[in-house]
Amino acid sequence: MERFNRIIRFGGPLLQTALLIASVWKLAACSEVTIVGGHEVKPHSRPWMVSLQVKNNHVCGGTLIRDQWVLTAAHCKGVFGESKKFVEAVLGAHSLTSSKNTQRVGIEEYYVPGTYSDRTKEDDIMLIKLKMKVKINSKAVKVKEVSKSGKDLQVGTQCHVTGWGVVSATGSMPSDTLQGAEVDILDRKLCDCFYNRNPVITQDMLCASNNKRQADACKGDSGGPLECKKAFVGLVSGGLGCGNPKKPGVYTRFSKRHLDWIHKIIKHQSNTTNVGIL
Repeated sequence: MERFNRIIRFGGPLLQTALLIASVWKLAACSEVTIVGGHEVKPHSRPWMVSLQVKNNHVCGGTLIRDQWVLTAAHCKGVFGESKKFVEAVLGAHSLTSSKNTQRVGIEEYYVPGTYSDRTKEDDIMLIKLKMKVKINSKAVKVKEVSKSGKDLQVGTQCHVTGWGVVSATGSMPSDTLQGAEVDILDRKLCDCFYNRNPVITQDMLCASNNKRQADACKGDSGGPLECKKAFVGLVSGGLGCGNPKKPGVYTRFSKRHLDWIHKIIKHQSNTTNVGIL
């Protein structure tokens, strides 16, 4: 079976144990995910993008939804390992090899729904509370508010996915610069057929691809945002292969149930009702 998730694996003696233990999404007859068939985005045009790194190695994407909160995919926690001390959120980056405009912040806590399933891929969503509030500025670091509608998206809706994942299906290293690609929402039943119902594509999931350019998310893009008509409606969850129209990208959709969960966690942990949800 091929890996379903879209995290990047990397070496290093301190991380070998965590990587051996880390579970990966697997699907029968499906392929892996990063941004392939895309393009470099204008620097700092996505100032809410977060690079989640383990000992300075990019492994997943995320979105800053409040000055101390990042939203990403639950399966990314598997590669982080048990210790939070090696994990950092990097904000304000365009090039991963440049520290200009960037802020590095440690992780205070992870929050994953009790209903998340590595087997079925349901509720693949995670909130990360940072150790401190980041400095919001007009150029490099801004908050991206989660769409409050919770409504499903029509087939054919044009969307945009962003990340530092690999730029080819056979690649192993993340892109140095932030990449973006246009994808279209697919019919859920068709996607379910493509994956032979493994996993079942539920109402809380979306499938998207770009058949013309074979554009897709890929390894290293896990947890990154899916934006449709500029609204933040979902995040990269997984898929098989990159840019394969018969194995489209799978995304967690922010249903009302997910929005309620986000609101509850941040309200409880921040002692505030202002949680960055429109």
